[in-house]
Amino acid sequence: MQLSFKENGKASRVELCSNLVEGGTTPSSGMIAAILERIKIPVMVMIRPRGGDFCYSDDEFKVMCLDIQHAKLLGAHGVVFGILKPDGNVDIDRVSKLVDFAKPLKVTFHRAFDMTNNPFKALEDIISIGGIQRILTSMKTFISGHDSTVLEGLDTIIKLVKQANDRIVIMAGGGIRESNIERILSAIELKEIHVSASTTIPSAMEYKISTIHMGRAYYNSEYMINVVSEERLKEMISASDRESSK
Repeated sequence: MQLSFKENGKASRVELCSNLVEGGTTPSSGMIAAILERIKIPVMVMIRPRGGDFCYSDDEFKVMCLDIQHAKLLGAHGVVFGILKPDGNVDIDRVSKLVDFAKPLKVTFHRAFDMTNNPFKALEDIISIGGIQRILTSMKTFISGHDSTVLEGLDTIIKLVKQANDRIVIMAGGGIRESNIERILSAIELKEIHVSASTTIPSAMEYKISTIHMGRAYYNSEYMINVVSEERLKEMISASDRESSK
């Protein structure tokens, strides 16, 4: 997210993370402070020390604790995290410790949920911890494996919302865009949705070298910058409003 981010898109809150190529990792303290200074809506800070899986070493867990402490000191509204055991179950002990450490901040269990071995058991495990307000998921059909977008995981999300029964918010996110948001909202009674509304803008660089790349997996990133599209966000919120008024 660039520092030029505007809240004019009418979002109700922001999930702040860096390194979107790897699904999002913890932003720097400088970025957190700058964003909190610029906007008034709540900011939820991603607590994820690296890309890859969600099974962390003792050192990585310590980093997560320190990052929560920094987010709290800087004035963040909440934090977003998730930890799994090697067998694909929610790491109840470690997640519980992070929830306690984060108090009184709001807590979201992120899409580590989509990597669990049984989403319906994981839902109950997360609820049993207490202090977690929502789960972010694109969800999957458990038997056939994880789906990468909300549209593909609709059937499972419907079941999860029913099972949650207002004990926790199921927040759908992943692949939601202008072309499908009304279809998704007409199929599921959701209280919250998570969208990126992203676009790219060209780099200010005039001198460019096309043969050198700073990352291994995502070429051309040096001269295209990911930002939030105010127009896309407004369009999706308008679609959501239309659906809710039916």
